Amino acid sequence: MASIYKDRLRVRHPEKAHKPDNLVQKRKPSWLRVRAASSQTYQETRTIMRDFNLHTVCEEAACPNIAECWSKRHATMMILGSVCTRACAFCNVATGKPNQVDPNEPENVAKSVIKLGLNHVVITSVDRDDLPDGGAGHFAETILQIRKYSPTTTVEVLTPDFRRKTDALAIVVGAKPDVFNHNLETVPRLYTAIRPGARYFNSLHLLHSVKEMAPFISTKSGIMVGLGETAEEVNQVMDDMRSAKVDCITIGQYMQPTPKHHAVDRFVPPEEFETYKNRAFSKGFLIVSSSPLTRSSYFAGEDFAKLNAARKARLADKGDVV
Repeated sequence: MASIYKDRLRVRHPEKAHKPDNLVQKRKPSWLRVRAASSQTYQETRTIMRDFNLHTVCEEAACPNIAECWSKRHATMMILGSVCTRACAFCNVATGKPNQVDPNEPENVAKSVIKLGLNHVVITSVDRDDLPDGGAGHFAETILQIRKYSPTTTVEVLTPDFRRKTDALAIVVGAKPDVFNHNLETVPRLYTAIRPGARYFNSLHLLHSVKEMAPFISTKSGIMVGLGETAEEVNQVMDDMRSAKVDCITIGQYMQPTPKHHAVDRFVPPEEFETYKNRAFSKGFLIVSSSPLTRSSYFAGEDFAKLNAARKARLADKGDVV
């Protein structure tokens, strides 16, 4: 049984196979323990994903909130396949050479949105550095199909950085998602170890460019803590995000998927997340989600409603363009 697990791990993350194991802290603190998936609604959500041949980041990235979210029929669709062309040290999504893009995927996503009865949907993807546009056109088509099949559903995209993909960002922005999310993931000092295929200021520029192209689109970004960052570095990332006019920030605990992934430096206690939350609000973010179990799409629909209300209130009070 152990050898089968090793084979699967090697196939899923071939670039990590030669690396020494990092100790996985199996006993998590009480604030990180979640219930197992068991509800009927969870099983129904899973069936819908299978029926439409869709991937979800909930499963592929081993999200700890899957039981809670799927029991509410909330699933974050992951388009462009299930194999990523990058090899981030924190991520459990499989890496390697991706399959061809499924041309029916945008329509299948839209049909699943109706089947799930979603008022707000989050669409993310693997990195597809192998595609000329990085998958931007596929994102745009998915947004358009959702608008066609379920026009009242608001759409949030969580995109790659489209590094070196000319005009890719404009393609996605042109499809007018309601929320554009791109995660910085960690502080600049840790990028080489944690996110080696990306560049911090490229990601920051991407977020700022969205606001330059379409000020009406709400922007969002997130980071993980517990990777070895300092509070001062997190504060600086917050300032950088606000300089890029990011509206919403998410801060959550990094949890190590396998022994081949980056080790957890520490489990950050809930009171520190509350401190980060207060600081973020003081810096001008309209919505802040900061807790050990926070993830990019966790309570995304509820946050979108709050975000809209907060933007309207700020515009009414100060006349600012947020």
